[in-house]
Amino acid sequence: MSLEQILTGLLGGNLVTLLIALLIIISIFLGVRIVPQSEKYVVERFGRLKSVLGPGINFIVPFIDVVRHKVSILERQLPTASQDAITKDNVLVQVETSVFYRILEPEKTVYRIRDVDAAIATTVAGIVRAEIGKMELDEVQSNRSSLIGQIQNAVEDQVDNWGIEVTRAEILDVNLDQATRDAMLQQLNAERERRAQVTRAEGAKRAVELNADAELYAAEQIAKARRIEADAEAYATGVVAQAIADNGLEAAQYQVALKQVDALAKVGAGAGKQTILLPADAIDAFKNAFGMLKGGK
Repeated sequence: MSLEQILTGLLGGNLVTLLIALLIIISIFLGVRIVPQSEKYVVERFGRLKSVLGPGINFIVPFIDVVRHKVSILERQLPTASQDAITKDNVLVQVETSVFYRILEPEKTVYRIRDVDAAIATTVAGIVRAEIGKMELDEVQSNRSSLIGQIQNAVEDQVDNWGIEVTRAEILDVNLDQATRDAMLQQLNAERERRAQVTRAEGAKRAVELNADAELYAAEQIAKARRIEADAEAYATGVVAQAIADNGLEAAQYQVALKQVDALAKVGAGAGKQTILLPADAIDAFKNAFGMLKGGK
């Protein structure tokens, strides 16, 4: 055997070995798949769904199984969408919405829907119009959280076949046209004026009630004072009457005489009144008083 034949045989054997080694390396490269934590891989075999690879190291059959789709399972946010809707009381509003979702079953997402973002946006727009059509404008403005919950539940039911979970739906704003805003402003001003009138009327009514209460209280106090005074006079009269009943007419004359003496003393005590004119019967009154005083002693 010549040297040339020996070299040819060695090279041929090494080439086969190299090809086999290369084939093994390619098979390992194609058969081992390391999936990131934030993704899932959809594997096909001869054009049909074979399996879904989760995060970590996975093994597939090289040259037969193919990773056809790499799907992110991170939460996604749809671009802010704006759609017109008509409320139950026929008011045109423009609603801005935003939806957050994530893919749970990639095999459904990639095989059942072509453009998942557009599909979700269209679904949300239809549900928003339907839900707002059931509510009046005041309810849309005041019950926004309830409306958001209804929209989220309705969207979840619609996209369940797509392997998607709607994590959050938000109504960012509810805009009105200028004519509706002007009408609402006029209504608001009218309501404020009505409340102000009611407040003023209630204040006037309360003032009248307070004045009436004050007058009634004053009348009651005056009546009470008069009743007390009458009771005192009645008591004094009763005492005098009892004294007359007990001591006879002399006791009454004695009291009258004392009062006459007291009155004359006060008149005489005045400045510049040294001369006092007395009636003719005044002397008799003094005699009676002094006589009674001596008799009392």
